[in-house]
Amino acid sequence: MKKNLTIALAGNPNCGKTTIFNNLTGARQKVGNWPGVTVEKKEGRLGHGDYDIKVVDLPGTYSLTPFSIEEITARDFIIDNAPDIVINIIDASNLERSLFLALQIRELGRPVLFVLNMADMAQAKGIKIDEKKLSALLDLPVVFTIGNKNKGINTLVEAAIQEVKSFNQKQSFRTIRYGNEIEGCISKIEAALRLTKIENEDVLIRWKAMKILEDDKIIKEKILAQLLEKKTDILAQVVSCRSRIYDLFQDDFEIVLTDDRYGVIAGIVKETVTNLAIKRIDISRKIDLVLTDRFFGIPVFIFFIWAMFQLTFTLGAYPMGWIETCVGFLSTGLDGMMAQSMLKSLLLDGVLAGIGSVVVFLPNILILFFCIALFEDTGYMARAAFLMDRVMHTAGLHGKSFIPMLMGFGCNVPAIMATRTLENDKDRILTILMTPFMSCSARLPVYIILAGSFFAHKAGTVIFCLYLAGIIMAILSGRILRVLLFKGEDAPFVMELPPYRMPMLKSLLIHMWDRSKMFLKKMGGVILVGSIIIWVLSSFPKNISYSRDYDTLAANRSAQYLMKIKSADKDAATKLVLARTVELKSIENQKEQERISKSYIGMIGKGLEPLFKPIGIDWRASVALVTGFVAKEVVVSTMGVLYGVGKEGGKALETALKSSGMTPLSALSMMVFVLLYVPCFATVMAIYRESSAKWACFNVVYTTMVAWSMSFLVYQAGMILLG
Repeated sequence: MKKNLTIALAGNPNCGKTTIFNNLTGARQKVGNWPGVTVEKKEGRLGHGDYDIKVVDLPGTYSLTPFSIEEITARDFIIDNAPDIVINIIDASNLERSLFLALQIRELGRPVLFVLNMADMAQAKGIKIDEKKLSALLDLPVVFTIGNKNKGINTLVEAAIQEVKSFNQKQSFRTIRYGNEIEGCISKIEAALRLTKIENEDVLIRWKAMKILEDDKIIKEKILAQLLEKKTDILAQVVSCRSRIYDLFQDDFEIVLTDDRYGVIAGIVKETVTNLAIKRIDISRKIDLVLTDRFFGIPVFIFFIWAMFQLTFTLGAYPMGWIETCVGFLSTGLDGMMAQSMLKSLLLDGVLAGIGSVVVFLPNILILFFCIALFEDTGYMARAAFLMDRVMHTAGLHGKSFIPMLMGFGCNVPAIMATRTLENDKDRILTILMTPFMSCSARLPVYIILAGSFFAHKAGTVIFCLYLAGIIMAILSGRILRVLLFKGEDAPFVMELPPYRMPMLKSLLIHMWDRSKMFLKKMGGVILVGSIIIWVLSSFPKNISYSRDYDTLAANRSAQYLMKIKSADKDAATKLVLARTVELKSIENQKEQERISKSYIGMIGKGLEPLFKPIGIDWRASVALVTGFVAKEVVVSTMGVLYGVGKEGGKALETALKSSGMTPLSALSMMVFVLLYVPCFATVMAIYRESSAKWACFNVVYTTMVAWSMSFLVYQAGMILLG
C-alpha cells in the first residue's frame, strides 16, 4: 500500500515555481479556489516509488507578512494544513532577494527543502553557490534544479522524502537568531506563552511570539482568543517589549526585525556565494536594449500582437476546416438517419447548429492561449507593461495596470481578479472598468466568422485592428473616467523585470489547455442551453400564416423546369437541373426566414430593430448580440440557429450572412459593437465581487453606450464615404 505525502511549493513570483509544479504533476492537475477566498488554488498528483504525493502550488509571494490575501493564504496553509514538507523554490541568480521569504518559511518550523532553481542562469552570471554550506547554516537540505530543462526534479523529490523521514528524528531544531534586544523580547513572550500551555511545539511558540511582537493582527486574534482571561498579562508584556525596541531604535519591532533578517541574509550570502566575475553581457539586458527601447519598444510590441492574431487566423484555418467538415458529415448523417420530427429539428437546428457554429473555433482559441502563455513564460509580458507605462499615464495609471488588461485578451474574469495586485483602490477600480474593453477570447469566434466572411485575406489584420482599438478605447475611457470620477495623483511605477527564459513546451501546453478548458466547458453548458432556448423561441408558435404559398410556388416552378428539361438537349438539361435546385433552395430559405421572423425570437428581434438599425445590424444579429450577454460565444451559436445552418456545416453561416443582406460595413459595425458592449454575465459578477454593485451596473450601462456610439460613428461615417 502506497504512503501518502503532501508537498507545498512556495516561492517568489518569477522564480520558476509553476514550471517545477508542471514538471512534477504534468496533466494530473486541478485548479480551483482556496476555501473562503478567490485566490487560485492548484493541486496535482505524483507517483514516486512507494509514495502517492499530492503537490499544492501556494500563491507566489515575496513574504509571509499579513499584507495581501496571497501571503495570508500561503501562511495559513502551511500552519493549519501542516503539509509534510514545504519546498521553497529560490531563484539561484537572485539569492539575496529570495532569502527573505525563505527565512520566514524556515521560521515556521515545518520540514523545509530549499531548491535553488535556474542554476544555469546563476552560472551564466558568474554566481557560484556553496549549497553544502548553505544547508549547514540553515540546517535543512538544499538542491539545485533547472526547471525549464526538467533537470534535478527527481533529486528534488528524493530529497523531500528523505527530509520528511529525518525531520521527526531530529533531537532539536536549530532556530535562526537575531539581535540581542530582539531575541530578549522573543524569549520573554515565549516564556509567557509556554506558561499558558496553548502550544506544545517549541518552534511554533517562538514563531507565535514573534508574530505577536510584530503586531500581526490575524495571529494575535487567534492566540488571544485561546488565552481568554490570561491575555491581559501577555498583552502588557508585548506593549512593554515594543516600547523598549522603539526607545532603542526609534522604529517599530517589525521594522527592526526586518532589518535583522536582512542582516542574516547578508551574512548567509557572504558565506555561501562567490562571484566568479565572468565578464559576460547579461543576455536579458542585451535583449532589453531593443525590446524596451523608448522608440523601438512599442512598434516591436505592436508587431508581436499583430503576429499573434495573424497566426491565430491563418494557422487556425486548417484545423478549423477539418472540424467544419466533421460537423458537416455529422449533420448529413443525422439528417439521413432520422425521420422528420421535433427531436430531429432540435438536434440539427438547435444543438448542432449552435454547438457546431462555435466548436470550429477551438483551434483559434488554442493558438491564442498558446501565444499568451509564450509571452508570460518568456518574461515579455512584464516588458509590455513596462513599455505601456507612459501610455497608461495618459489614463492616470501606471504600467502595472496594463498586466490585468493584457490578461483580458484571454478572459476578462481572471484579468479583473488580477487587479488585486494594485495597491491603490482608485487605480484598482479604474483598471477594472477599463479591462472589459480588452477583447477576450470569447469574442474571437465572432470576429473570425465576420472578418473571414467579408474581409477574406485581410481578416487577420482586421482582427488585430479590433484588438488595438480595444486598447485605445480602454485608455481613452480611463482618461475620461479619471478626470470625472477618480481624481487624484498618479501613482509611481515600480515593476520588476524578470530575466528572459526559454519556455518549456510542456509548460506552454499545460497553460494553453488549462485556459482552453473554460471554452469547452461553456460549449457543454451555457452555449448548449442557450442554443436550445434560441431554438425553442425560433420554432414556436407553429401555426403561422405565410405571406405566400411557398409549397405551391415550389411545386409550380419545379414542374416548369421539368417541362423545359424534357425538351432540352443534354448540356442545356444539366444547366436547367442546377438552376432548378438553386431556385427551389431559395424558395425554401425564403419560407424558413419568414417562419423565423414570425416566431417568438422574431418578435423580440423586430422589437429591437429600431435600436440597432442605425448601426447597420438587422433583427437576427441584434438578437444574437442580446444573447451574447450570457457568453460572447453564444452570439455565433445564436446566428447559427437563426440562419438555419445546422444541416450544411460551418461555411453555411458565412453564405447565410452574405445572402441576408449584411455588408462589409455592417459586419465591421457589428464587430465594433461586440468589441465594446456589455461584458458577459460572469465578468459583470466578477466586477461586482471585486468592487461593488454600483460599479457593476455602471459598467453595463457605460460599455453599452460606448459600443452603440462607436458603431454608429463607424457605420454612418462609412455610409457617407461610400455613398
